[in-house]
Amino acid sequence: ALETLKMFEKKDSRVKSAAATNLSFLYYLENELAQAANYADLAVNSDRYNPAALTNKGNTLFASRDYEKSAEFYKEALRNDSSCTEALYNLGLTYKKINRIDEALDCFLKLHAILRNSAQVLYQIANLYEIMDDPNQAIEWLLQLISVVPTDPHILAKLGKLYDNEGDKSQAFHYYYESYRYFPSNIEVIEWLGAYYID
Repeated sequence: ALETLKMFEKKDSRVKSAAATNLSFLYYLENELAQAANYADLAVNSDRYNPAALTNKGNTLFASRDYEKSAEFYKEALRNDSSCTEALYNLGLTYKKINRIDEALDCFLKLHAILRNSAQVLYQIANLYEIMDDPNQAIEWLLQLISVVPTDPHILAKLGKLYDNEGDKSQAFHYYYESYRYFPSNIEVIEWLGAYYID
C-alpha cells in the first residue's frame, strides 16, 4: 500500500494531497509518528481544505501530547467539513484529555446526533457523565450502549459497579452476573459476586 501511494506523490496537488493523507494514516497505524507527521504536513500543504489531512495532522500532534495544537487542526477540519466525524470524535477526546469536560461532552452529543448507534460515542458520553459525578446519566447512557452491544462484559460490569455505588444491590447483581456469564474470568466480578453471596 505504501509503495502504491508513493507513486502518486508527483501528481497534481489534489492527488498528491490524497496520497499523502493515506500515507500519513498508514504510518500513523504503524506507529511511525515522524513519517506520519511528514506526510500529514505534505497533505495539508498540498490542499489546506482537506479535512482528512487536517485530522491526520491533529492525530500526529495528539500522539505527541501537543493537545492544544491538535485541537486547532481538528477544529479547522470541522470548519472545512462540518460532517467530518473523525475530527469531531478526536476533538472530543482531546478536550477530555485536557480536562475540558463540558466541551468534550458537547462534541460527543453532536456526534450522537449524527451516529445514533455508535458504541464508541455512547461509551464516551457515559464515561464523561461518570467523570462529572452524574451516575444516573452515566447509567442511562450505558443502558443505551448495552442495547447496541448487549454482550460486552466490561460494560455490564461497569453498570453493576455504578448500581452498586448507588446502593441498588439487585440491579448491581443482575449486571455483574450477566458480565460473569459472558466473561467468567474477570477476578473483580468474581470477587463482587462472592461477597454478594456471602452477604
